[in-house]
Amino acid sequence: MHFSVISKVLGMLLMIFSLTLLPPMLVASIYDENTHQAFFLSFAITFSIGMAMWLPFSRNNADLRTRDGFLITVMFWLELGIVGALPFALVDVVHLSFTDAVFESMSGLTTTGATVINGLDILPKSILYYRQQLQWLGGIGIVVIAVAVMPMLGVGGMQLYRAETPGPVKDSKLTPRITETAKALFIIYVTLTVTCMVAYWLAGMTFFDALAHSFSTVAIGGFSTHDASMGFFDNNPAIISICIVFMILSGLSFGLHYYAWIRKSVSHYLRNSEAKMYLIMMLTGSVLVCLYLYFSGTYNKEDSLYHGVFQLVSLMTTTGFATDNFSAWPSFLPFLLVFFSFFGACAGSTGGGIKVGRMLILAKQGIREIYRLIHPNAIFPIKIRNKHVPDRITDAIWAFFGVYLAVYYFMVLLLMASGLDYVTAWSATAASLNNLGPGLGEVASHYGDINTFAKWVLCSGMILGRLEIFTLLVLFTPMFWRR
Repeated sequence: MHFSVISKVLGMLLMIFSLTLLPPMLVASIYDENTHQAFFLSFAITFSIGMAMWLPFSRNNADLRTRDGFLITVMFWLELGIVGALPFALVDVVHLSFTDAVFESMSGLTTTGATVINGLDILPKSILYYRQQLQWLGGIGIVVIAVAVMPMLGVGGMQLYRAETPGPVKDSKLTPRITETAKALFIIYVTLTVTCMVAYWLAGMTFFDALAHSFSTVAIGGFSTHDASMGFFDNNPAIISICIVFMILSGLSFGLHYYAWIRKSVSHYLRNSEAKMYLIMMLTGSVLVCLYLYFSGTYNKEDSLYHGVFQLVSLMTTTGFATDNFSAWPSFLPFLLVFFSFFGACAGSTGGGIKVGRMLILAKQGIREIYRLIHPNAIFPIKIRNKHVPDRITDAIWAFFGVYLAVYYFMVLLLMASGLDYVTAWSATAASLNNLGPGLGEVASHYGDINTFAKWVLCSGMILGRLEIFTLLVLFTPMFWRR
């Protein structure tokens, strides 16, 4: 383990992150808000910590190993959660406690979208912008963004990319060099964000709201500048339609977007098994929710279609936007919507959840086991687009699924032990581990009223979900620390 190089990299990354505390100061100047001092102090503290970690080892050069990449990734997300909380604690209007500030920061960076803040409409624009910016940075993964500038550090970036990139196949690269891969992902991400922002603006949002909501839409984060979330724009169907389109696009693999970019074609979207399953599930779920809303008398035909499609897309992609209080919908619908978040978006997207790609392979393996009961001696290989899926990948996915469920119910028990009821504990755990945001019961509107212990449990769940569990759990194994 190269601790000197790890400290050097973490220090440089913290200094880079500190620069993102400057744009909110510009927003404060534009809107004549008295928050400059808090943001500048946050910048100074973050930059100083980064400098202290980088300077003593600035001349040390060594190749990063896989274990170094895992440690850097986890430590950097933990550091970000803490230093990212500084503005929430220092701005007088917000002045959150340490626990609440870290919760809000962690929720933003992991694109979870759960909030402890109530009264968003009256907060300073600089704080509102900062929350949205946290989600935008977390969406692409601040570590992956930093990989594009890794050459200046004198270290390789592949280990960081493998630890950070979500999805069942960690070794896949879009381009031969990892730096080019990171740049390609970043360009696509920025392009989607700018396009979404312009569309929102033309549809009737103010420029500030368009910018803020484009950040959280493409990041699949769900933070909003209004307590009513997207329900604030309920009288503008164009805005809601744009949101649905970009949530769906952001839930698709960025690898598919990359190939669409270089090949100038969209046909490969429909040839991709995961993308097809993702779209079919979204269509099926939307039809089911809309029909139940209509026949239960909750809404008329138009409103059932309007709210049903939006809410299903929002929760399945783990964005977490809302047009209405879905937790008050009748019967099983609130639980069904949260259940869809377990499937999540596609591997290689900014979404959370188990990922549709993993679910697809699990389904194929389940069918194979049924076939084996009928023909015990036959060989039934699992194939995706006529390509054999190695047993190592299927074994890893089953292991991931098992650990995911074990962690999930362990968190549910911890929350119930802290005093939360089962519905609240079940939905809050799903909301954190799937990086979803909204929950049911006591956390239907916000998380400010739950106890401190529960908030720290949920912060852990956010990190576990963002790093897909194994990246964090591997640090707790004795083998990881052996020479």
